[in-house]
Amino acid sequence: MQLVTHKKMKGGRLMPWGKGTVVTDTKGYVFLAGNTATSENYDPVNARGGAAGDASAQWRSILTNIKSDLEELGSSLEHLVKITQYIKGPFPDGGVLSSPNFRLDVMDDFFAEHCPKHCSYNNPPPSEVIGVAALAHPDLVVEIVAIAALPD
Repeated sequence: MQLVTHKKMKGGRLMPWGKGTVVTDTKGYVFLAGNTATSENYDPVNARGGAAGDASAQWRSILTNIKSDLEELGSSLEHLVKITQYIKGPFPDGGVLSSPNFRLDVMDDFFAEHCPKHCSYNNPPPSEVIGVAALAHPDLVVEIVAIAALPD
């Protein structure tokens, strides 16, 4: 399998997301469901439990879940193809990146430890950052969806 992520440049500067990832000779893909950081007793049917911590804690928990899920399903962070981040407001400056719930710093710290090539200052996978009014539980502030390739 070959996975090549192309850098996104603008005005000679590296942007904190990739332009696109070309995957060849893979045996398949893993499409993860949206990951959120819910408490151990979270039960949406019976309205119990909620989010696990503040925005930073939620980001760390979600990224850890994604790493674990990918490994369980035969892939890894190394083979990420694309991520989508849903960020709950507020949006003080009108844009999603102004939300205190958008934590690129936490994502970079996580990737620096577990998969340095995906840090925003290196060569991250393509991604979207989408602002939303609400997620599945009122205390959740971020949800991340990931797609990864399955290596040979």
